[in-house]
Amino acid sequence: MIIRKLFKFENAHIVRGCSTRRCSENIHGHSYKAEVLLESNYLDHGQMVYDFGLTKLYMKELIDSFDHAITIWDGDDPEYITAMKRFSNRWIVLPVSPSAEQFSRVIYLIVERILECTRMQNGERDVKLHSIIVHETETGYAQCFKEDAHSRLMGTVALESIIFSEQILSEHSDRKLWDQLRRHESIVNPKKI
Repeated sequence: MIIRKLFKFENAHIVRGCSTRRCSENIHGHSYKAEVLLESNYLDHGQMVYDFGLTKLYMKELIDSFDHAITIWDGDDPEYITAMKRFSNRWIVLPVSPSAEQFSRVIYLIVERILECTRMQNGERDVKLHSIIVHETETGYAQCFKEDAHSRLMGTVALESIIFSEQILSEHSDRKLWDQLRRHESIVNPKKI
């Protein structure tokens, strides 16, 4: 069975090297929608694949890190990167250009790591990430599957190379969450929320 949870965030970026001049030469923003699709052949004690309330913890928190932030490609012009960091307290640096395709890969890897590191408390079994869909506009989206997220043909993305600004990290409910996930340390779902 597959379940889906939708998250929303506002984000600004430049997508260098794309065909559209408006997108490749100008900072612009989108109202993103990120769909997390989870699957399992089992149901937990509440007869659910994964309680939607649990997705509002670590998954929502890390996806919300992108809200009202500027996302920067680490391969961009160093002067641009410095300026964006200087004039914005909410920024994320990625090892890939922040296109919808790459956003879907990055979010896939984040959610995948959350599931890998989470110790379940309510009988959840064999919960896997099916895919991530990132809607950049009402009419355009990118869908990422496991093979896409880990594809070297699309550029390597290591969670260790994703950098969240100090303000973003300070807004996490647990300041250590991102570091724990990057180090593959265990996190525990609460029994009740």
